[in-house]
Amino acid sequence: MAKRVLILGATSAVASEVAQIHARRGERLHLVGRNEAKLTEIVRVCTQAGAASVTSQCADFDVLTQNEDVVRAAIDALSGLDVALIAHGDLGDQQASERSFADAEKILRTNFTSVVSLLIPLANALEKERSGCVGVITSVAGERGRPRNYTYGAAKGALNVFLQGLRTRLYASSVKVTTLKLGPVDSPMTKDHKKHMLFGKPAGVARDIVAAMDAGKAEAYVPAFWGAIMPVVKNTPEQVFQLLPFLSGR
Repeated sequence: MAKRVLILGATSAVASEVAQIHARRGERLHLVGRNEAKLTEIVRVCTQAGAASVTSQCADFDVLTQNEDVVRAAIDALSGLDVALIAHGDLGDQQASERSFADAEKILRTNFTSVVSLLIPLANALEKERSGCVGVITSVAGERGRPRNYTYGAAKGALNVFLQGLRTRLYASSVKVTTLKLGPVDSPMTKDHKKHMLFGKPAGVARDIVAAMDAGKAEAYVPAFWGAIMPVVKNTPEQVFQLLPFLSGR
């Protein structure tokens, strides 16, 4: 039987690549995103790629009160659920978030609160069925507060902790929860960032995401080399960290 796959935030560069991998497997997809034109195009591409079926809906996840209904409608469209990926996020404006709580709260809402509002109904549904897998894209930025993105990093760090607890809660129900700690990706979200050799490409990152979720991993750095880099960044003493511009600079 074809797996039933839900992708929330399907219009991002990485998520659309993930959707195409599942489509080529002949799985059933339900895609949710904010941009209707982009969503329509991804549905077309996935249908042509061989998906058993593709349905979609538009939603703005920052409207928190609607997210339980979004999840319920998605599960109804798929007649159940086997795999879910939460892939949306936004870097926001770090310096604006330092001057204005409204700007800071927007970053926190998009990258943490909205994700929790989706995870709660997803977890409850899968726990009831005692099966399934949820993957959530977080970021290596959540491993250490850095001046260039610490509001975004704080949201992702909080999300990592939430997922740790959720994973242990759902363990007895055989539901897998995979935390996907992405490094920077060459995508529209980072279009204004100077690129370097550590930036991942959407297609390769998507393959790593699907592989990690297929394997039921608890946590995965994507690409994998971040698993060697981040312990050094995370454990460098603060007095040393603050003297290293490539770590502590803007």
